[in-house]
Parts: sequence; C-alpha cells; structure tokens
Amino acid sequence: MRMLANRRLFSIIINRPSIIHSSINFNKWNNSNNSFNFSTTASIQSSNTSLNVSPAPSGILHYLTHADLSKQQIYNLITLAVQHKYNVKYLNTKSGQPLLGKTLAIMFSKRSTRTRVATETAVTYLGGQPMFLGSQDIQLGVNESLLDTSKVVSSMVDGMMARVGSHSEIETLAKYSTVPVINALSDKYHPTQILADLMTMHEIFGPQPKNDSSYVAHLTHPQETLPGLKVAWVGDGNNILHSMLVTFPKIGVHLSVATPKGYSPAEDVVKIAKHEAAKTNTEISFTHDPKVAVNNADVIVTDTWVSMGQESEKVKRLKDFEGYQVTLSLAKEGGAKQNWKFLHCLPRKQEEVSDEVFYSPISHVFQEAENRKWTILAVLDALLVRKSFD
Repeated sequence: MRMLANRRLFSIIINRPSIIHSSINFNKWNNSNNSFNFSTTASIQSSNTSLNVSPAPSGILHYLTHADLSKQQIYNLITLAVQHKYNVKYLNTKSGQPLLGKTLAIMFSKRSTRTRVATETAVTYLGGQPMFLGSQDIQLGVNESLLDTSKVVSSMVDGMMARVGSHSEIETLAKYSTVPVINALSDKYHPTQILADLMTMHEIFGPQPKNDSSYVAHLTHPQETLPGLKVAWVGDGNNILHSMLVTFPKIGVHLSVATPKGYSPAEDVVKIAKHEAAKTNTEISFTHDPKVAVNNADVIVTDTWVSMGQESEKVKRLKDFEGYQVTLSLAKEGGAKQNWKFLHCLPRKQEEVSDEVFYSPISHVFQEAENRKWTILAVLDALLVRKSFD
C-alpha cells in the first residue's frame, strides 16, 4: 500500500547475525544479465546549500528497490525464501541462531501488521533481537534529521528496516548508515511485498503437493515457473505497481496495467520497466480499461484505492475508481484465463474486490501474506548473514 511523504518514521533494530545456510546452489542458475543502473543516494541540503557531511563508506549492502538487483539476485531471494519455508515449516529445522547478539532496528512511520509480524518473527528465528521504534519512541524526522538519526542508530545496531514516507527518506538513511538498510515500504517502492507475490506465484503455478502436509516448491526453480506468466494490475499507480514494474520485466513476467486517468505510474519507473522489458522480450501494456488489462491474465492483482495519508481524497478516489472492483464478471467479460488467480497485499476493502473473489479458491491472499515472513527472512539472511544477494 502507498504511504505519503513527510510522515514520522518508526524503526526496528536488528543484530548482525549469521543465518543457517540452506543447501541452495545459486550458481546453478547463474546468468550475467546486469540490472538497470538506478541511483539510491539522496542529497541533503540546508538553506539550499549542500551539507559538508560524508556518507557512510561504500560497499554496504542495502535492500531498497529491485531496480538495484539483477534477475539472478531476485531469483536467489525467491529460492532462499522457499527453502526457508520448507526447512522451518515442514522440517522444523533450527536456524543455528546466526544473529545471536545482533539487533535489528525497525523504524515504521505507519501502522503495520504483516511486515512487522513477519520481520520480528524472522529476526527472532535467526536468534537476533528486533527493536521496534515507533513515532513516539524516537526523534526520527521530527526533532532530529534523518541524516543524524541514520548516523546515530546505525552506530548501535546491526541493521535497520524502515517504513517511511518519501522514498528519498529511505535513500538518506541508507546513504549515511554504516549497517544494511531494508526498505519496508516507501511511497515509491515496496520490494518485500513483490518478493512475496513472486514466491506465491511460484508455489501456485509450479508442481502441486499431494496434500497440505507436504511441500514441493523448493524442488523447482522459479525460473521454470514464472517467466511467461501474465499479471494484470487493476488499481492505482502506486508503490506496489512501481515495484512490479521494476521487477517483473527482469524475470520475464508480462504485466498489463489498468489505472484510472490521473493515476498512472511515475514516468521514471515506467522508463526502467521498458528498458528491462526490451532486454527480456517481455510485454508491458497500459490502459484505462480494466477489462482490457485482464485479458488472458494468469493473475489479477489490486490494492487499496485510498492509502494511508490519503483519507481526505476518499470521496474523489472512490468515484474515480468506479468500475475497477475485481469481480468474477470483470474477469469473465475481460477474457482472463479460466484458472486465473487473485492476489492482494492487504488490508483489503470490499470496494476493491468482491467477497466472491476474495474468499474463493481463486484467491491466494492469505498464502501471500504468510510468505511475507519467508521473503523477509530471505532478505535478512542475504544482508546480515551471507552479506550478498549472489
């Protein structure tokens, strides 16, 4: 869900532990494609004059947007998440507590259910200490600048996860942090959510287990299940869509986008998406007609129409989004595939998707929500234990 800029930040502190490594041979699927060059630094100014403050040393690994990652690195995170899910949920494997004695700072500017629960449980599983810092707990962006907060907090913890307003805020935290920074959501990107979406799609469209007590997704690489799928987005041009745009084309997932007039995605994000799509021969299309977007879709995805901080726009937005509710009739009239699936990052409101879709076998929203834990666990493993996305 989108969050507006200039809001107070919250933080969780994570210890710098080491995770138990699952037996995954990333090199088996290695490829040499490079990711689109995307800047993750932000300038800090005072009275229109740049401050003479040195950023943190180079080489510190952060997770801010999939625009920074290669196709193989995205695949590695999905594969690692799937392996963790199998190890923990089905084999009851212990982590070895690689983050024992380490602390992760979790800084959230807005309320959170899935991201906070997923992060705290993932850190605890790895033996680390999650430290949640809300807007009432720290001075972040209120009586203390982001620059100062980044320098102070990063000097005491082993990692920072932040849910912010403007994307420039997470870039600023990363620029001056001496420890890895994870983007838990900004107004521009929500990378951990899209990672969970991809993991869920891999589970749905890959070989199926014989029963609920078995799991087989770890036996197939996502490179065999994801390329060629078509995802239809029906909704706002928000941070979820932005993350899809910088991620899906890299791995060959086609994306058709339907947004009302005036709610299109940011042009710079679209530029990145088209650049990647040209390299992978992936289709990206844009329309204002939901029925056009869902044609031949394997998956239909939507999100809230009124994000946190946009409550004053509710009446106008509900009017502008008329006809965008995901329903069985919309999918049928638009020509979605017969076995199409539905995803939503939650929390959901009924005007966005009908009950007959949301609570039907078509819907995989709760599986998708659970996978937030396993994908965040994979990101923590990569950043704080393996210290690499490769």
